[in-house]
Amino acid sequence: MNVSQKVTPGDLRNSATMTQDELLAAYRGMVLIRRFEERTGQLYGMGLIGGFCHLYIGQEAVVTGVQMALKPGDKVVTSYRDHGHMLATGMQPRGVMAELTGRATGYSRGKGGSMHMFSRKENFYGGHGIVGAQVSIGIGLAFANRYRGSDEVAVAYFGEGASNQGQVFESFNIAALHKLPCVFVIENNRYGMGTSVERASASHDLSQNGVPWGIPGKQVDGMDVEAVHDAARQAVAHCRDGQGPYLLEMTTYRYRGHSMSDPAKYRTRDEVDEMRRERDCIERVRHALLERGAEESALKAIDDEIKRTIAEAAEFAQSSPEPDPAELWTDVLVGG
Repeated sequence: MNVSQKVTPGDLRNSATMTQDELLAAYRGMVLIRRFEERTGQLYGMGLIGGFCHLYIGQEAVVTGVQMALKPGDKVVTSYRDHGHMLATGMQPRGVMAELTGRATGYSRGKGGSMHMFSRKENFYGGHGIVGAQVSIGIGLAFANRYRGSDEVAVAYFGEGASNQGQVFESFNIAALHKLPCVFVIENNRYGMGTSVERASASHDLSQNGVPWGIPGKQVDGMDVEAVHDAARQAVAHCRDGQGPYLLEMTTYRYRGHSMSDPAKYRTRDEVDEMRRERDCIERVRHALLERGAEESALKAIDDEIKRTIAEAAEFAQSSPEPDPAELWTDVLVGG
């Protein structure tokens, strides 16, 4: 039996599963991520952010729709393209930006940078730089939930480039064997580090990757926040009811290169422009809100408020102190 469900390619309609208030909240969340990432790119170009930096521009609907299907206590872990996930879980823009710029006021006190910051308060268990490693951490979080007898779930985000890593399939096996409440979310943005998914994966429907272990899967239009939210609710309910893990493949797209150092010459400018023009997740929600009666002035007020928030976060980060050199010796050992 095929346990995978597939969306119709090219279906650009909103699925109308959100209320007007929910859709407005999704719009606010996605615009916050977009504006934050745009400013991050600017600060990186100015030399204020060092090391690796991977932007989430274009993929905002995925984490926004999934996170809106969760409840307090649910756990999240992801990879290095993580700034959007941090904001969607409730982490504050000023603290994230301060960490990006290596300041003492950052979430990891300036020692984690773009890929390695955490917030126990928001149940965000990191960005992780090793490709696919966070998936094993995700099932560990799910095991802890089950061991404690709670109905909380864990969500492990990873990209299509990580989907064929060995530890990912090992995690599928363990999660299915023990019926762990883990939602696996593949953010398929079509390109790994310069290689298209068609050239890297023999499986052309990644939502079926869990079939050998009996893990149900669904392929979702990841540029439609309502479709994402609807699928995420189904997956979370499946896990919360004790039925084991669930796999979601979100077909999405990144507008920028793999990282800030990637010129993205492996795809055409026309392809990127077409995605922005025809499929942009924020514009789709904007049009849906206006069609359902929202006022243009109300959306502009949200945009202006978010611009001020991001400007304040950037100013806070740049004016914050750098870590004391003594911080090199903290958080390196946990006593037994």
